[in-house]
Amino acid sequence: MESAADSGSCQLAAPPGRLYLRGVPLLPESLRGRAETIDDDPFRYLRGVLAFLLGGGTVVALLLALTGMGPRALLLAGALWGLYGLAFGLLDHVVEPLIELASRIFTNAGLERVGRGFSEEETLVARGLHDVAADAYLERARLPRDRTAALVRRAELLAGPLGRPADAAAELEELQKDADHLRPRDDMRLGLALAELYEQRLDDPGRAMVEVRRLIDRYPHLRGTRELRGLLAALRRQHFSPADPAS
Repeated sequence: MESAADSGSCQLAAPPGRLYLRGVPLLPESLRGRAETIDDDPFRYLRGVLAFLLGGGTVVALLLALTGMGPRALLLAGALWGLYGLAFGLLDHVVEPLIELASRIFTNAGLERVGRGFSEEETLVARGLHDVAADAYLERARLPRDRTAALVRRAELLAGPLGRPADAAAELEELQKDADHLRPRDDMRLGLALAELYEQRLDDPGRAMVEVRRLIDRYPHLRGTRELRGLLAALRRQHFSPADPAS
């Protein structure tokens, strides 16, 4: 689909913040990085508590040592400061990476294709045989396990090289009628593809927002939902916020 770098797209100019939930699985490239940084550090409250207790305790111990009221307070200050550094080091370099790794393992479970994948269809695309590749993807969609992935890939060809974005959206909308029977990862793949089509190709950001909202409401437990909320806010601000009178 349309590249995020395309000057004609509706990309926000805001720099991508540090998103703790970096990767929403299957998020199209033209939508990736547009989410506003919302609650980008889930440990910020814990960091605040640690800073208050350990940092504050260190300051108090130093004051006691300097006033001579507690001869061993300097040792206590050193111990508290060491604990402060240790706690933050564990959060930054152990806990967060482990959570991120576990998230990637569980959210990507089953995303890797079993079997021959789509190498044959991708070869047709690389050779410029877009019509043939689109038909091949449609044939692959007859297999239940490949249905969503094949139709999304076909939609990319229809909306891009073949110049038929309305047909692409219609096919994905037809697939969406069975959303209750789709696996969560397939429904997420489908919804994000539709959102990209609506905003990037069909100039209908309202429907794109509705689709993102649907995914948020349907899968509130997924880690990537936080970034989807940021994406929804970015779309709303981009397309529906009142124009700045000064501009």
